[in-house]
Amino acid sequence: MLTRALIVVLAILNLGVACWWLLRDAPQKPAPPPRPAGVAELRWVPGGTDAAVAAQASSEAPAPALVERDPAAATAVASTPAPAAPAKPQAEPAKAPAAEATSSPTPAPVAAVVAQAPAASEPPRCIALGPFADRAAASVAQGRAGALLSQARLREQPAASGSARYRVLLPAAASREEAQATVKRIVAAGLGDYYIISQGEDANAVALGQYRNREGAERRIAAVQAAGFQPRLVASGDAGQWWVDGQLAGTAQPAQVQQRSGAARQQSLECARLR
Repeated sequence: MLTRALIVVLAILNLGVACWWLLRDAPQKPAPPPRPAGVAELRWVPGGTDAAVAAQASSEAPAPALVERDPAAATAVASTPAPAAPAKPQAEPAKAPAAEATSSPTPAPVAAVVAQAPAASEPPRCIALGPFADRAAASVAQGRAGALLSQARLREQPAASGSARYRVLLPAAASREEAQATVKRIVAAGLGDYYIISQGEDANAVALGQYRNREGAERRIAAVQAAGFQPRLVASGDAGQWWVDGQLAGTAQPAQVQQRSGAARQQSLECARLR
């Protein structure tokens, strides 16, 4: 009995649900949101072309304005023949490998290329001219060499210690009496350490001292010159020697420069010593 009642209830419920489903209203789609101003609507068309937009664009395009033409000009244009198309150039026949090898330039010999290379410049050559007894003689030799020597300079080679002697002399007088008169003037000037040489090539000359170094002799010369005399320096023994060092200019040869300067000897010199 209970089972029948449940079946009847379920049948009634199913019937009610079916009637509700058949009699209900169709659901309404929500309205699309408003489109912003100035933004075109996107549409998808198969084939990638919007036919409606293309048709609208073609309809909105302005038609070309009609231009009235001169009938004679139109006839002349129509009667002008069109230019003929240029003829296609015929393909050139392929050249044989032998012809290409013949037309290629012949390479220049290696010997000719080497001959065109510039010759390397010769290294500088430097020499020393001398020896000279004093600086004055070396200066005269330097002036005689002239343009044959560049970067020329005077160099003193010191003497061995204890072997050099330097004498300060006044020029030899014509007679003994003149030498004695010179001595009186020396004494009146307040100078001492003097004597008259009586013989030799310096006879009647007045010696004013002998020194072991050049510095002492030069100080004595300065004092005698201040008194109004003109002495000279004479080196004896193994005294210092003066040389003229320089670089040969252009194509000058050492023997040529030696002869021009009047030097007794010439010897090779490292150019680095001139710097």
